[in-house]
Amino acid sequence: MTFFRKRYRTTAVFLSLGLIAACAALRETAPRPGEAASAGRRPRISPDYADVVMPPNIAPLNFRVLEPCDRAVLTLEPENGPVVEVKSGDGAFRIPIKVWRNLLSRNKGRLLTYRVRVKNSGRWITYEPFNNRIAEQPIDSRLAYRLINPAFSLWTVMGLFQRDLETFEEKPILLNRLTQDNCMNCHHFKTNDPEWVMLHLRGGKGSGTLIRTPDGMRKVDTSTDFNKAGSYPAWHPDGGLIAFSANSLTMFFHSRGESRDVLDAKSDIVVYDIGGNRITSAAGLADPERMETFPCWAPDGRALYFCAADRLERYVGERQGREDLFWETIRYDLMRIAFDPGTGAWGRPQTVLSAKTAGGSITEPRVSPDGRFLMFTLADYGNFPVYLESADLHLLDLATGRVKKLECNSGRAESFHSWSGGGGWFVFTSKRMDGLLGRPYFSRLDSAGAASKPFVLPQKDPAFYDTFLKTYNVPELAAGEIRIGPRDWAKTAHAGPAVKAGLDPVLKPLSGPAGAAESPDLYHKAKR
Repeated sequence: MTFFRKRYRTTAVFLSLGLIAACAALRETAPRPGEAASAGRRPRISPDYADVVMPPNIAPLNFRVLEPCDRAVLTLEPENGPVVEVKSGDGAFRIPIKVWRNLLSRNKGRLLTYRVRVKNSGRWITYEPFNNRIAEQPIDSRLAYRLINPAFSLWTVMGLFQRDLETFEEKPILLNRLTQDNCMNCHHFKTNDPEWVMLHLRGGKGSGTLIRTPDGMRKVDTSTDFNKAGSYPAWHPDGGLIAFSANSLTMFFHSRGESRDVLDAKSDIVVYDIGGNRITSAAGLADPERMETFPCWAPDGRALYFCAADRLERYVGERQGREDLFWETIRYDLMRIAFDPGTGAWGRPQTVLSAKTAGGSITEPRVSPDGRFLMFTLADYGNFPVYLESADLHLLDLATGRVKKLECNSGRAESFHSWSGGGGWFVFTSKRMDGLLGRPYFSRLDSAGAASKPFVLPQKDPAFYDTFLKTYNVPELAAGEIRIGPRDWAKTAHAGPAVKAGLDPVLKPLSGPAGAAESPDLYHKAKR
């Protein structure tokens, strides 16, 4: 027993000496910028947080230096307030959150200068500084998203989460292990309000649309004889209606490039009246000759934007001596239809921007909270841009009709996007890091419609994205925390059968959403 005690004490002494030495190394006084050799360039850093515009309420933008180093020092020089120095033994800078929060709050609208110095093989090197601007306007404090595996065959493990953008706290909204491992998606808020939230569960006894309002929670079956269950929701600003698209999606595959792809065989837009518990639609939203999808209300609630393409049979023809589907030519137009909230009357659909004019397929429209801009995703074809490297974000000025490709795009897929409630800030999914995993990026739109350089969702560990192998799906900004916990959502899901929505008498029952008849020949493995 004495031997073990002596060995333990000896080990403890060595560990303590090692810890003291490490702390002493970090306390070593770094030379001033003029006393170190100049690299003559900026440091390489990851994530790339240089030259960005930051909200004044964002969590620390922790990063690491991709330069050989034994020690590193980051000096933060604000225009207002004291200089902050952060030291690192491995080149990874973790900025104290209280220090960061104070720095940002005192410097709204001002520049923050970053200076990096590293010690490598006994020699100190200083790099050219870079600047970030701290905006005046904050961003919504929460981000909701689904985390899923990148392989479609492993979808059975997933969850909906909310992240506090002002800290690094992430909480589950609902995990599908609580709902029989079913699919969950289509989470959405009314005007970014966390008191009005909905999500959809597919498969198992918990299937249905879960809706939470200040009046409580309910589970609804929105499928009727006219439509299948709704997806891609859009909550009317008044709170009484939710527009959905009823889609018939199937996955197909390519032999080169991104293997996965999705085809929408038929779709309509329907509207769920929450108070009346009924499904309704209009001729302009459920045209048998068109496929309508991705509804989006104008901020005043007096118009609905959506995307539409010709029915699937229009794209069938002869290719290499046999009948085939020309999937690569399916393109969606941006449409608009007037709506009277008082009477529930619809106007006639109008083409806002055609696919031909835009030069591609238009999907995922979202109008800015002030009603001035409409952001959309433009890809070569189809309505599932997350799998298309050609997918980019574009901006339509609704006052002038001017369309532009946004400055925040990369050479890889940019897709789903969401506005912050106060406007200006937006989040979008991008695969720019590796071409496989979607991650949330933030950018700010100025009054002229120019987007700032985007930055990825900050993490406490600067190397987080090197090993985190899940994709962020459907990022939605919210003004505050969703205070309903996972087990409460699950309890609602399993409380019993979903309340069946009624069908508006003016809608005639169909065998399914209007569109082409399903045919196995249309879903062959396509080759590029």
